[in-house]
Amino acid sequence: MTAAHDFKPLALCVLTVSDSRTPDTDTSGDYLAGALVDAGHALAGRALLPDDKYRLRAQVSQWIADDGVEGIIVTGGTGFTGRDSTPEALLPLLDKVMDGFGELFRAISFEEIGTSTLQSRAFAGLANGTFLFALPGSTSACRTGWEKIIRAQLDARTKPCNLANLRPRLKE
Repeated sequence: MTAAHDFKPLALCVLTVSDSRTPDTDTSGDYLAGALVDAGHALAGRALLPDDKYRLRAQVSQWIADDGVEGIIVTGGTGFTGRDSTPEALLPLLDKVMDGFGELFRAISFEEIGTSTLQSRAFAGLANGTFLFALPGSTSACRTGWEKIIRAQLDARTKPCNLANLRPRLKE
């Protein structure tokens, strides 16, 4: 049995939501995929979809129904433009909302971009025992979210507690 202080690699998926990016220009998705692998996790899936709430729901639903997927990181579609639909698409899929994630992300982001952070609708939660994190589409926002919040919480060695060690109890 793995001790609570040992690293436990997780199978994570990355979804980029964008009407303008292509696989060749998806710097945010590239950053997240590389960062999670560099941290020791497995990239279980990756997709790039336009801002279409039904396509987003379909892709994320497929991943949360897969027992092999333990977490999903979404980048993009969290702003206020008419096409930004990530929260509307994915919040209905969550069993539990992790309110502190969005609050903490915006607090950290305030130190970097000032009051512009109020335009972020970043959020996180749990769906069918799968963690879901939704970040803004900029690569710098993805770096902030990963480096200052997500990476530590998906590392079983983070004290005093972390999300990784909750995995066995998520479906109780």
